[in-house]
Amino acid sequence: MTTKPTYNYYHQHHPPLPSSSTCARSDSQTRALSVRDDEEGHLICRSGDVLQERYEIVSTLGEGTFGRVMQCIDHRRGGASVALKIIKNVEKYKEAARLEINVLEKINEKDPDNKFLCVQMYDWFDYHGHMCISFELLALSTFDFLKENNYLPYSIGQVRHMAYQICLAVKFLHDNKLTHTDLKPENILFVNSDFTMSFNVEKKREERTVKSTAVRVVDFGSATFDHEHHSTIVSTRHYRAPEVILELGWSHPCDVWSIGCILFEYYLGFTLFQTHDNREHLAMMERILGPVPSRMIRKTRKQKYFYRGRLDWDESSSAGKYVRENCKPLRRYLLSEAEDHHQLFDLIESMLEYEPSKRLVLADSLKHPFFENRSKKRVKRRWSCMQRKSSLTLF
Repeated sequence: MTTKPTYNYYHQHHPPLPSSSTCARSDSQTRALSVRDDEEGHLICRSGDVLQERYEIVSTLGEGTFGRVMQCIDHRRGGASVALKIIKNVEKYKEAARLEINVLEKINEKDPDNKFLCVQMYDWFDYHGHMCISFELLALSTFDFLKENNYLPYSIGQVRHMAYQICLAVKFLHDNKLTHTDLKPENILFVNSDFTMSFNVEKKREERTVKSTAVRVVDFGSATFDHEHHSTIVSTRHYRAPEVILELGWSHPCDVWSIGCILFEYYLGFTLFQTHDNREHLAMMERILGPVPSRMIRKTRKQKYFYRGRLDWDESSSAGKYVRENCKPLRRYLLSEAEDHHQLFDLIESMLEYEPSKRLVLADSLKHPFFENRSKKRVKRRWSCMQRKSSLTLF
């Protein structure tokens, strides 16, 4: 397999792209004539525009607080389609992009053949104050596919394959002293989201089944090296670990908690912790997973959430009723009593351990029976196939 060129490789074989100082000079001289931003700081561009005499814009793939992601034709990669992330011309987002580029260069350096399933950066440059990063072009996120499919959950086999890939990718990050800090279904993208369609007679609707569950982990804008400053709060709310809520400090285990929440969502089609409030979030955890350990309660600075060593929570309030009606002990969410369903929930339980030091590490997750079952099934399929072939030979 040919190694895809990294930024450094690219610069050895092509003229250098404009530096920040060059862009600053162009801002004062020609920017008003050729490059404009909207009031939020987004670069104003449209289909057919060409950046750096290289990237021809085709369409918008998505938009976020940071900027936009555009599908482009890369004329220096033989007309290949790429995703170009164009950051707003706003200093805090530009600085975040510089940090993300640093992480992506480390990933390229450690995994040039993309064996560990993290999105691959091809190039980056500063375009008139907009940091731009080009990536391999991927398909729908696992969340968007779920949403467009009426939140029909993924099958147990699909969950198994996606789970294994996510654990492999994030273990690679942890092995290289990185915590992703923002794992969620939106940041797990399918390589190809083509699907087959079937009609569900009972529900009277069309349902999609993705053809390939090959995925990539994306969005390293919040990824943090072990030696760097760790922000107090990380992760999108629904995937946030208890040690983050309680401000007890965090490291690699907070990613593992997020993965546990993601796998639940793939399996059921809805979010495990559907809340926007810390106290309610902790109450949901207790309803689903049991009491918060007393050691964590003693150590936290957030004593306002507790009273006499227990969560200060009114079961009879409207919020209490909401939690009681919408949450139940984890194993009661099982859709089947089959062995592999129980194995999945055993894996999720190990990932949703309150104490970070007791939470499953990803090196061990890859050896979990849920994945061993996957290997055994594959071996059985091969063996039965060989037996069929040999019986055909005999007759």
